[in-house]
Amino acid sequence: MDINVIQNLKNQAISGILQAKTPDELERLRINYIGRKGEISSLMKELPGLPEEERQQIGRFLNDAKKAIEESIARQQQTISNRPTERQWLDVTQSGRTGKIGHFHPTSIVINEMFEIFKHLGFSVMEGPEIETDEFNFEKLNLPKDHPARSLQDALYIKEPEIVLRTHTSSVEARVLSELKAPFRIVVAGKCYRYENVNASNNAMFYQFQGVALQKGLSMADLKGTLSYFAKSFFGKNRQVRFRCKYYPEVEPGGGLDLDCPFCHQKGCSVCKDRGWIEMLGCGMIHPNILKEFSYNPKEISGYAFGMGLDRLVMDRFGINDIRSLYNGDITYENSH
Repeated sequence: MDINVIQNLKNQAISGILQAKTPDELERLRINYIGRKGEISSLMKELPGLPEEERQQIGRFLNDAKKAIEESIARQQQTISNRPTERQWLDVTQSGRTGKIGHFHPTSIVINEMFEIFKHLGFSVMEGPEIETDEFNFEKLNLPKDHPARSLQDALYIKEPEIVLRTHTSSVEARVLSELKAPFRIVVAGKCYRYENVNASNNAMFYQFQGVALQKGLSMADLKGTLSYFAKSFFGKNRQVRFRCKYYPEVEPGGGLDLDCPFCHQKGCSVCKDRGWIEMLGCGMIHPNILKEFSYNPKEISGYAFGMGLDRLVMDRFGINDIRSLYNGDITYENSH
């Protein structure tokens, strides 16, 4: 059973519901899709014949589709019931309703909110090219020639070995270090590309958010304070976070920040890979080798960097349990914010 078929059925149903003008039309749509002999119900009857792992995955998608259709019907019923009848008095002098002209994509909403948080901490917003050179994507970031990240199994080369679709926004860090003079603090958000097996939590094209600070006297305490402020401002006081040691060739020492999984409440699920925690970002002090690469003396100046996958933050914020929903035209999240 194909997940895309379920997604298309859900989108077709919601599209029809939004165009329905009468309760009778809504009832016909309900019967056609989630009635006893409806299309979604028919697919549910096929679940017992599927392998257990596939049955669980398809079952979740079917339940999500049924719930989305039911919620859309309820909203449209309310909209129809609020419309004035022909016998109701109409004030022709009253201002008309402003038409809805569109909305931001969930990823854009999150990026704009994050930019505002870091602007309060003195960070400037930067941009960088998505088509990058080996020099700025790997060489200047302390990734040796034999590092696995350079392989064809991980990176997408346009012209091997020099031209590549950037695999991380750290390439902008390298450009900033080469173009700006300390002290500075910058953040950047943008698309990155890797050779990935597409599933509920990974995609070949994804968004990253990168931050870099360079000035005399910076330490891990400054980094942790910055990220703690961000986590508190963005996720809320009630969410649990943890810092842990982690290795990245670009930083020394390195660490990571994890967030409690909102989908399973730390019980373990496919999104968090049964760990109860979702890895939100990697961070650390800029490696001395990188500082030397850009003619800085590590004994006189220091800096920190952090990077995070934006798609997981968007999924957490909007309660999306499949990363593919962000880019397949799913209209369920039209009014999520």
